[in-house]
Amino acid sequence: MTFETERLILRPWEETDAEECYRYAQDPQVGPIAGWAAHTSVENSREIIKTVLSAPETYAVVLKTTGLPVGSIGLMLGKASNIGLPDSEGEIGYWIGVPYWGQGLIPEAVRELMRYGFEELKLEKMWCGYFDGNEKSKRVQEKCGFRYHHTKENVPCAIEGLLRTEHITCITREEWLKSNK
Repeated sequence: MTFETERLILRPWEETDAEECYRYAQDPQVGPIAGWAAHTSVENSREIIKTVLSAPETYAVVLKTTGLPVGSIGLMLGKASNIGLPDSEGEIGYWIGVPYWGQGLIPEAVRELMRYGFEELKLEKMWCGYFDGNEKSKRVQEKCGFRYHHTKENVPCAIEGLLRTEHITCITREEWLKSNK
């Protein structure tokens, strides 16, 4: 499936995206704050595209102006989420390369996945999370209408041996409908 917004195309990742993925995912400002290790090579990015970014409902965030991916966004439905959700709920996760921070691109992508989740998949609630210190991710969630729900301590992440504090936010379909009238 592919989605289109004003400035973006959200489409499945392809192995040929490995160089562009590595360009942004190698930056230590991107992965570690989101809970995963910076990519170490184009081959490492290619392997992550094959094993992680190929998951259902995971999309490359592609700029319409260049046709190239600059980040990633995914919707983990029900048990695919690590926060223990019923099938009627989903969790959104995302990252974007540093040169594109502060341009409103991820909120634009998040809003499109929210539309898809609530309108097409008929989800009842959507969730997001951010690790302590990730103020940019917190701000994206606030802009998109997610509200603080709870905090989890000692959450394992994709960086081996590292435990983090995660703040969880959510929005219901009813809240989303009210904000989109």
